[in-house]
Amino acid sequence: MKFTGRLGAAALALAAFAAVSACSVTTDEGTAEPVAAGQKIKIGFSQVTQQSPFYVELGNGAKEAVAAAGDELLFVDANGDVTKQNNDVQDLISRGINVLIINPVDPKGVAPALAAAQAAGIKVITVDRPVDSGSVAHVGRDNVKMGELVGEQMVTALGEAGGKVLEIQGDAGGAVARDRSEGFHKAAAANPNIKIVEGPYANYIRAEAVTAMQDLLQANQDVKAVYAHNDDMALGALQVLSESNRTDVKVFGVDGLMEAVKAIATGDQYVATSFNDPIGLGAKTVETARKVAEGQTVESFVDAGTALISKENAPSLVGTTLFAKQP
Repeated sequence: MKFTGRLGAAALALAAFAAVSACSVTTDEGTAEPVAAGQKIKIGFSQVTQQSPFYVELGNGAKEAVAAAGDELLFVDANGDVTKQNNDVQDLISRGINVLIINPVDPKGVAPALAAAQAAGIKVITVDRPVDSGSVAHVGRDNVKMGELVGEQMVTALGEAGGKVLEIQGDAGGAVARDRSEGFHKAAAANPNIKIVEGPYANYIRAEAVTAMQDLLQANQDVKAVYAHNDDMALGALQVLSESNRTDVKVFGVDGLMEAVKAIATGDQYVATSFNDPIGLGAKTVETARKVAEGQTVESFVDAGTALISKENAPSLVGTTLFAKQP
């Protein structure tokens, strides 16, 4: 998914779509002197992994935003290893960053990294995955709402008869997985004939979801639908269903990856996903990081917004950058 229109379109989309929580906070973690407005800043970005298309695009959005602003980005990939992430942050601090963006492997496991940043007077912004404490702001979306939107569409698609639904989960103990599950279950409760079977954690990775789906399908031949906590895992489930000639099973995901949007637009099996454009999320996070580096007061939660992507609007989104043309 290439970001067309660059940050001019992005800025317009942000102004029209982003919402923020009502609770403002003073940035009290970190004691470094703020940079002057417009001064070039050095941003450190510790990414959880590059094994998922979503996280690749999140990094791309941040890189483009930093380049457009004339700032410098030091980007590191933890590759799903919290020990590496803590070490990476120490390295970023030693390289003189002004502000740190972290997408944590483990919200609790990155405590050493957060403590090191605070000791160095460097303020921290989390993206996509929040931490309990140690950051001045979190940039993300309402994951409960995302799961709920998709769940409501699933209830409609299955009708009164309902049926068995397989849930492929994200990461064990993660707030994103917890919230996307909570919203989905809340919506599904509207039909008592829907039975959700909670499958294994596939860590948002397609290959792991393929393995999980193979086992789940073998044990649940009467399945009517699959819900995965992100599109990459949902596409893995779709692959297994296709290979097994189970075109009768409906598929639902979250994120709005273009591959999923195309599947929704051109077929009937992939029914819906929720908008969570990673390029826009990366751009919004960099925007927030600059405000923090300049000493501005920011919101504790910057909500980049969401919406349902279904058969009704998916065709108009194919081939576009979703951030520039939001549903």
